[in-house]
Amino acid sequence: MKNIFHIYSADIRRIVRNWAAAVIIGGLAILPSLYAWFNIEASWDPYGQTSGVSIAVANLDKGTTLRGQPINLGKEIVESLHHNEKLGWRFTEDSENAIQGVRRGTDYAAIVIPENFSARIGTVLTNEPVKAQILYYTNEKINAISPKVTAQGASAVVEEISKNFIKTANGTIFEIFNTLGIEIENQLPAINKVRSLLFRLEKSFPELNEAVSTAQQDIKLANRLVEQADAALPRLEGIATDGKEMAGALAEFANQAAGASKSLEPALRQDLEVLGAATGALSQVLDALGQKGIDPKELASRLNAAQERAETATQAAARLGQLFKRLGSISPAAASAAVKLEDIAARWTSAQAVLRTIAQAVERGDEAPADSIDKLKKLTDDITGLTDALLSRYDSEIGPAISKAFTKGSDTAKRVQQELNQALASVPDIQRLLQDARKGLKVGGEEVQLAQNRLPEAELRITQLANRLREMEAEGDIQEIIDLLQNNFELESQFFAEPVTLEENRLYPIPNYGSAMSPFFTTLSLWVGALLLVSLLSVDVHDEERSFRSIEVYFGRYLTFLTIALFQALFVTLGDIYLLGTYVVNPGWFILFALLISCVFMLIVYTLVSVFGNVGKAMAIVLLVLQLAGAGGTFPIQMTPPFFQALHPYLPFTYAISMMREAVGGILWDIVIRDMLLMLVFAAIALVIGIALKKPINRASSGLIRKAKASKLIH
Repeated sequence: MKNIFHIYSADIRRIVRNWAAAVIIGGLAILPSLYAWFNIEASWDPYGQTSGVSIAVANLDKGTTLRGQPINLGKEIVESLHHNEKLGWRFTEDSENAIQGVRRGTDYAAIVIPENFSARIGTVLTNEPVKAQILYYTNEKINAISPKVTAQGASAVVEEISKNFIKTANGTIFEIFNTLGIEIENQLPAINKVRSLLFRLEKSFPELNEAVSTAQQDIKLANRLVEQADAALPRLEGIATDGKEMAGALAEFANQAAGASKSLEPALRQDLEVLGAATGALSQVLDALGQKGIDPKELASRLNAAQERAETATQAAARLGQLFKRLGSISPAAASAAVKLEDIAARWTSAQAVLRTIAQAVERGDEAPADSIDKLKKLTDDITGLTDALLSRYDSEIGPAISKAFTKGSDTAKRVQQELNQALASVPDIQRLLQDARKGLKVGGEEVQLAQNRLPEAELRITQLANRLREMEAEGDIQEIIDLLQNNFELESQFFAEPVTLEENRLYPIPNYGSAMSPFFTTLSLWVGALLLVSLLSVDVHDEERSFRSIEVYFGRYLTFLTIALFQALFVTLGDIYLLGTYVVNPGWFILFALLISCVFMLIVYTLVSVFGNVGKAMAIVLLVLQLAGAGGTFPIQMTPPFFQALHPYLPFTYAISMMREAVGGILWDIVIRDMLLMLVFAAIALVIGIALKKPINRASSGLIRKAKASKLIH
């Protein structure tokens, strides 16, 4: 032990007495800090400086008219981008200018709005809607990150357009439904009057036939009946005329409803997909419950968030169920879907209760009940299965059935209109028949017989018209259609535009990217500092007066390297906090963790060089390269290739960066203790290698080292 401290004290004296050595070693203590500081400052807030990223925008949209109103969505997009300062928008008059800017590298990307953009969106109210397109160009050779930034900007533009269009289009559709429902309700008394008179006339034909058949026996009775029929005929003609107008209005409504249903069908499917995606919140809670050592506060926060998501999903499922239930009056497939949605809503309600039970247990400090976890898993599977089954049936069965029901109503209304036209065309014939009957009564039995032969034809036409009206009523009650159409179209439009909202909760907020990257760059600078020390300072002791054992040289010289490494850690951490203003929740622990990490890193690198010489330096550099990719310092380790994911748990950087992140964002001591223990394991491995292998390997490689030095190329 005495010789170890003799080596250490002699090194310190040499540094203090030799100003050149002191300057060099002082530079070695500060130099790693510059490596960290420059990188942290350069990446301080890269995503907050995107206003300088130029994106060319060319609007070629010529506009269109929608329901008689002129629209130009391309112009509206450009106007909204003028108020968007997240990216550097450059507006051009033609697409070639925009694309040329991307090709030459003056613009990172280009967005071209085609001339038929508004026209394509306007096809939503036609029988063959066509999706609109926005052309996006990017030059990926300029920079690796810029395509991701510009693509996010382009996606935000498309998302905003889609959201506003869904809200506007659905609002228009539901407003049409509401207007038609009010119009039909206002005409309902006249429709019922036509129906009642038509059925009464149908019932009177047996009496009329009986009267004609007995006309030969009682001419006076026949005259009275003919006079009654003649008096009723003008009313029948008026009824048929009113019925024709009502049938035309009903046919027009049915056509508009059938067209609107084509826009309603994809909107309903999108709402079902969003409802299915809500189960992700339950899966996240189950994952958190399966993790060992998770912070109770974090678990409680996730449970609260999941309860809110479950409540939102319950409301969304119930609302969709009510809508499908209303559609069920004209489509049995929609009624079946309403039952499924009620079942989904009930299971979401059960999920809320289970989440509440688990949250209460966590708040008491108890473990989550196993039966509640099992029940939550089953509910998650049930909800997923029911939602997936509903989606799988929607495209092939439910959606087409809704559209078919509206189309069928349109066809029925057209048939009624045709029959009423035919009935009106038959009125002159009926009038002629009654006139003939009257003449027949005057001239005698022969004319009565003629009238008796013509009456069945008139009866057949009235009966056919009445039967057609009964068929239409059997296909759907008109009052149910009125109730379905009348709604608050503004609230319905807002709901379908955004049925589910996302509330973000930041558990460990870090205000800027530079602070978030400080654990990685600080850890990296400590390893680089250790490499600089072993590259410029000797790990061997050259003392001509005394000889030392291998173990004494190993520990004695390590103390010198350790002292400089500790100064490196102090400089870099104090500079991070007070020079750069890096955000750190626990500054004291941030410094102490860096000191511990520097001790371990220095021991590892020093041991490799002390035992293996120049080969050890190469080994330390290889370790640095592997840890840059395999420690998860920049990208999540799950995004790296399988080789680095397998290597991840065995790298010192993994646990060093983890400790520093805890100090920056907020400490969870179970994670810190785990990281400390594993860092000590790495230190112990280095000590074992240094103590057990230094002497035999140094002795075995002495000849090789002398030969290498003789080349005067290798020191």
